[in-house]
Amino acid sequence: MLRGQMMNRQLMISSILVHAALNHGGREIVSRLPDTGAIHRYGWKDCHDRAMRLANALKAIKTRPGDRVATIAWNTHRHLELYYAVSGMGSVIHTVNPRLGPEQIAWIINHAKARHVFFDVTFAPIVDAIAKSCKTVKRWVVMTDEAHKPDMKTRPDVYETLLNNAEPHYDWPEFDENTAAGLCYTSGTTGEPKGALYSHRSTVLHALMSLSTDTIGVGAHGVIMPVVPMFHVNAWGVPYASAMAGAKLVFPGAQLDGKSVQELIETEQVSQVLGVPTVWLGLLQYLRESGKRIDSVDKVLMGGSAMPEALLRAYQDEYGVDMQQGWGMTEMSPLGTVGKLLPKHDDLSEDEKVKIKLKQGRLVYGVEMRTVDDEGNVLPRDGQSAGHIQVRGPWIIDSYYRGAGPEAFTDDGWFRTGDVGHIDEDGYMTITDRSKDVIKSGGEWISSIDLENAAMGHPDVAMAAAIGMPHPKWQERPLLIVQPKKGTTPTAESIREYLAERVPKWWLPDGVEFIEEMPLGATGKILKTKLREMFKDYQFPETGDA
Repeated sequence: MLRGQMMNRQLMISSILVHAALNHGGREIVSRLPDTGAIHRYGWKDCHDRAMRLANALKAIKTRPGDRVATIAWNTHRHLELYYAVSGMGSVIHTVNPRLGPEQIAWIINHAKARHVFFDVTFAPIVDAIAKSCKTVKRWVVMTDEAHKPDMKTRPDVYETLLNNAEPHYDWPEFDENTAAGLCYTSGTTGEPKGALYSHRSTVLHALMSLSTDTIGVGAHGVIMPVVPMFHVNAWGVPYASAMAGAKLVFPGAQLDGKSVQELIETEQVSQVLGVPTVWLGLLQYLRESGKRIDSVDKVLMGGSAMPEALLRAYQDEYGVDMQQGWGMTEMSPLGTVGKLLPKHDDLSEDEKVKIKLKQGRLVYGVEMRTVDDEGNVLPRDGQSAGHIQVRGPWIIDSYYRGAGPEAFTDDGWFRTGDVGHIDEDGYMTITDRSKDVIKSGGEWISSIDLENAAMGHPDVAMAAAIGMPHPKWQERPLLIVQPKKGTTPTAESIREYLAERVPKWWLPDGVEFIEEMPLGATGKILKTKLREMFKDYQFPETGDA
């Protein structure tokens, strides 16, 4: 092979921040601080200056290349500085999800062998509860100043004091781009959490792809609010892509309620927001109750679970906001697909466009995808043949950290996502279920996701989940569990009547049960494992439909 005559420069995360400081240093980064509630403002150059001080501070407390430096923190400028300083010096930024239980948090920190842990003041009780159990941790650092240091048993160092005492200049080292840069654990809804270890190369490539107009579309004119947390899956790469493009970043901190999110959107004139469905449901409720608007927002990217049609139409019809759906996983950094219409769809009716928008999105360059049947045979991309979804690409893990979960990988190098779905000839992927959630009734599959989304359109339904329950004749039949909207009292009959006009008759749930609050996991997803435990002795009433 004839080699190209191009410079072999390594893809370094630190180079992103250097570029941002030099070329759009004054572009704002706005944070609502968890310690004071105040709004903090500075630019990309300021971020770079403080990240250099932080790297020197980390070096002074004996942080070595490859060391895991954990964070238990909200989306703020301080967390952003850690993103760049830790990986930039050759260590590994290990983001920990604070919504997990204390025992699970301690297990993850110990499994990662984290050397230091940085945390926001709101998580001081968690740190006090787990500190003695975390044997590898040398230092705890609270992300505030001396005036707002919380009263704790653990006696942490103070973030701002560390920075103030550090040297101002740091020479970012250059090393192999395949060096580990970030570590994020799955939420562990089945078995122990497993770690996805990202590299500099994978992170930079992932960020570059997210700049594309047809993916996240981060640009210099954008004012981006990542409500998706920095403690989970790199905030979908936005902290890196925004620095590349020179976008304004708006961090909501700990206040993710509808009122607080709307206030920041209006004050900062946010143009693009990213987050999970629970955020958009809460914001929509506040907008309707208050009469407030979000007119600066052009686009919302939603991920984490399927987007209900009622939610899409509400934002589109009532507020003129383009709702897009994305799909990915911790193991994928997470970008896999993003919903974007093609020129061929311009003349379609609005209802036909909505149907396409409700798909999980179109494959982005860098992610290869296939569906296979139970025997491993590759299925056609016809938009109908549903099978087990497998992926591979340069920002998808080839193994879990410390050798966990080898069964998730095929012999020919594909990652088994655990999702079931189909792909069409244009690269649009539709998830019909998780492998473990498929309802198999009479030899046919019922999509719990489609059933749930249909139920979410009912005016009295806040959240819905469908699970398969044993049936003596049909193997399984669907049980629909509903959390009603506040102040409403829907009946099982009204739910079934509503669904009868929207799903096949044989999909209709044999049982509909109501609960006050849906159990949610650490990433905002409904915990069907909890629901199965709650309803393990459930017996279907006679409906006559099965």
